[in-house]
Amino acid sequence: MEYRIEDLAHHSGATVRTIRAYQDRGLLPRPERRGRSNVYGEAHLARLRQIADLLDRGYTLASIKELLEAWDAGRGLGGVLGLAAEVDGPWTDEKADRITRAELDAAFGGVPDEAAVADAISLGVLMPVAGREDEFLVPSPQELAVAAELHAAGVPLSAVAGHLRELRGQVEHIASRFLDFTTEHVFARYLGHQPPTEADAVEAASLVRRLRPLAQQSVDAELARAMRLFATKHLRQHLNSEQPLVRDEEPESVALPASTMRAVRALVGDGNAAAFIAAAAEREVLARTLDSLAANCRKEGAFGQMDSGDD
Repeated sequence: MEYRIEDLAHHSGATVRTIRAYQDRGLLPRPERRGRSNVYGEAHLARLRQIADLLDRGYTLASIKELLEAWDAGRGLGGVLGLAAEVDGPWTDEKADRITRAELDAAFGGVPDEAAVADAISLGVLMPVAGREDEFLVPSPQELAVAAELHAAGVPLSAVAGHLRELRGQVEHIASRFLDFTTEHVFARYLGHQPPTEADAVEAASLVRRLRPLAQQSVDAELARAMRLFATKHLRQHLNSEQPLVRDEEPESVALPASTMRAVRALVGDGNAAAFIAAAAEREVLARTLDSLAANCRKEGAFGQMDSGDD
């Protein structure tokens, strides 16, 4: 098959302008000149589809150029694409499900709550289904079931959403640290070549398959240990206390300068900003409490020395 640039754009889904830009950057071979016309072939169409696939996987145009140059040099893309597919694949065996609006309302007490649904959509717990206003995709049925159980136990849905936002920021930090750790100690040796060799990419993909469950297993074990430790202390504290159990006060909103919020978002991302600010404030309170205790101890020690001298 032979194509004019307009036909190539139609079959590939790229625009004429994009095709020319790819040519200028060396991503796409030049067309064959036939008289006054440029003629493209099946190789050009295949290359455009390769580029689109790599862009969908999150590669930049600069890295795509390196990969395609490796392909043209005979090094192959199979291993690299296999590694990308392994990383992009599902990190859980849980299957997504669907739920109607009526089923959703029934699961949460039978009372429609538009604000709670909006929160769930913003958090990705529910995803609208195109063309079906009364139906949602549920990426994690387990997560939705946990929310329903908490609500049935008396937790307001706004508090469930707030807790999930806080938890998500902390879990994303754990995931980031685990990736940094494995990159430094496991995958660094496979990343010395840009792009990695075929053999390195295949071996790295195999390691991803082996290490995939380790992060969740580690978190499960440590969460179980922490819950056993803190739940026991928590229960003992309230059983031994003569004071009635007091509910935590509702969270308060605090206005922060826009420049501060921009700096926080640049540091930890928009989704983690609230958790970061709360943790920073708590750390400052603890630090000042420790400083106050230390100052009091020093003051008491000084008084003790004065008293000893008077004796």
